[in-house]
Amino acid sequence: MKQIESVKESGGYLNRYQHHSTSCNCEMTFSVYLPPAAETQKVPAVYWLSGLTCTDDNVRTKAGAQRYAAELGLALIMPDTSPRGDDVADKESRYDLGKGAGFYVNSTQAPWAHNYQMYNYVTAELPDLIEKELPLIPGIKSITGHSMGGHGALICALKEAGAYRSVSAFSPINHPSVCEWGQGCFSAYLGSNKEDWKAYDATELVLAGADKIELFIDHGTADEFLQDQLYPQDMIAACKKMDFPLNLRMQDGYDHSYHFISTFIGEHLRYHADKLFE
Repeated sequence: MKQIESVKESGGYLNRYQHHSTSCNCEMTFSVYLPPAAETQKVPAVYWLSGLTCTDDNVRTKAGAQRYAAELGLALIMPDTSPRGDDVADKESRYDLGKGAGFYVNSTQAPWAHNYQMYNYVTAELPDLIEKELPLIPGIKSITGHSMGGHGALICALKEAGAYRSVSAFSPINHPSVCEWGQGCFSAYLGSNKEDWKAYDATELVLAGADKIELFIDHGTADEFLQDQLYPQDMIAACKKMDFPLNLRMQDGYDHSYHFISTFIGEHLRYHADKLFE
């Protein structure tokens, strides 16, 4: 774990690191914001999973999250969205498959399986690494994300019972098995058997009886992907059927961009802080 950048911000430090990932079999880059409180004590962490085409750089420069994290005493953990490198499989003709589109699954299909193990990376390898190296309270963490990363946050919390104190999502892909983005990546990474897809589909995990944790989700009513890719109505129906705790808010006039995220990121981080400091 090599630090390659450090910038003081809101009294704390926005750092960037590289390391060799045993899950993804390549060099991975991630960012961490350490609040001022981390200089004297260990702090809880909120993981942010980014969306299609993003790296760790998008959220740390566009969301305005660091000032809230500083006030609340939270570390922000911002991994990349996929493995990277010249030897990593990619589909250069598509933005929604390959590099920048890891979908936070453990791939089982060639040529993707050698590198695309993002679920293991986010839920196991990265936390194990940084909790040993940084002033973080071991095991005290929450998770959030946007779009493809919102999908990732939801499945991590639903699959890893008790691992996260709370979960939230901006504009998540709620039911990837039925949308074009999800079908395109799942068929490549996981194969043609749609039963295998359900293990990485938040709506299907709720329907399968996942352990209950409140799902805090924000969507914008002007999101151009709302109807064709995100399927919040399926998540609402699944949670109603299973009596699963859901706080899904439709925010009038907001789109899919970081303008939307930056407007409500403070509310999301305060939500997580309330759970992390209980």
